[in-house]
Amino acid sequence: MTGRTTRSAEPPQSGAAGKASRQLPRRGLLFGGAAAGLGALAAAGTQLAAAGQTTAPAAGTAEAVHGGGLVAFHGERQAGIDTPAQAHAAFVALDLRPGTSREGVKALLRLLSDDAANLCAGRPALADTEGELALVPARLTVTFGFGPGLVAAVDPARAPEWLKPLPAFKIDRLTPDFSDGDLLLQICADDPVTVAHAQRMLLKDSRSFATVRWVQGGFRRSYGSEKPGTTMRNLFGQVDGTSNPAPGSTDVERVVWGRGGHPAWVDNGTSVVIRRIAMNLDKWDEVDRAGREESVGRRLSNGAPLTGSHEHDDPDFAALSPHGFPVISDVSHLRRSRPDDPSQRIFRRAYNYDAAPGAGGVSDSGLIFVSFQADVARQFTPIQQRLAEADMLNLWTTPVGSAVFAVPPGCREGGFIGEQLFA
Repeated sequence: MTGRTTRSAEPPQSGAAGKASRQLPRRGLLFGGAAAGLGALAAAGTQLAAAGQTTAPAAGTAEAVHGGGLVAFHGERQAGIDTPAQAHAAFVALDLRPGTSREGVKALLRLLSDDAANLCAGRPALADTEGELALVPARLTVTFGFGPGLVAAVDPARAPEWLKPLPAFKIDRLTPDFSDGDLLLQICADDPVTVAHAQRMLLKDSRSFATVRWVQGGFRRSYGSEKPGTTMRNLFGQVDGTSNPAPGSTDVERVVWGRGGHPAWVDNGTSVVIRRIAMNLDKWDEVDRAGREESVGRRLSNGAPLTGSHEHDDPDFAALSPHGFPVISDVSHLRRSRPDDPSQRIFRRAYNYDAAPGAGGVSDSGLIFVSFQADVARQFTPIQQRLAEADMLNLWTTPVGSAVFAVPPGCREGGFIGEQLFA
């Protein structure tokens, strides 16, 4: 396991500005022209000095409202994967600017890793003009994923075989607005202001090297609304993610971090698939409770399989109704997503989304389906193929976005995410 800990944030120390100022020469490449660079760096130094004088909320206050919670950025593995899911998330895909070199990619990753480390520790990023917003980390995590384009810019021969778009599924109606990308930034925290601030800081430092391809904002229940470990509900009202392997278990070690199917630079890393699933809530409204439960294969009240009483009861797919029909339909979501092959398992970390509806509409809502697994082709694709072939939920859901990324391991202090790719 990663050995990451969550603790209360400490106020920035007076030496933070001095430490940051020693890092300024490395940041000079962001600014064009010597004069412009010197002026920007001088301004950054002033901002950092001011940031060093700001204070965190009074001791005890931040703890009481949970804003001081920290998740370590540095470690053998990246945070934000088997970390207990935070309440808010932003998924940002970037495209490298044409002609970005191998050294340019390295510079970008150094900059973003440094920013993420500071922000996750409750410290302002370098040249952070709104440093006060960084003082409430609220369990912030920033997780990096590499798309095919980024790996190709560094060393095409080192791409995992599964690092490519998923096969075309007949249910897909994908748009480029939510698909593909060279670099993924998954930003999660228990406070939406923290997420928004971290996103802006990271994008400010990336704009010399990359452009934004898409952004997807997601949410779960607010922190403290439910007991820790409660399975989330999607906007259909379903309990979503019951079959996940338990964090800290040997199953997670095998499903998420298991070796095989990828080159050595991904060791202690994994892969992530992000699918944006539009949910037709207006049509779902027309289905009665029995029909909803039959399509899912679980009770809406507590997520129990229709053959059980509790959420984590094993489903009995052989059970028949008094009329001789399967209690859990062969085309229910539960049956189609449950593999007979135990190697076909994934770790879900999904978020809901609710966008502005179009003219005359009531809602534009759905699920940002986030799946971590050691090998996309072996674990994720067969499950998705079964769902595409026959799943009653397809009557009310449509995949409109899809992206696959390799998730590199974590980094030590002074290092950067993805450094193994350059070895």
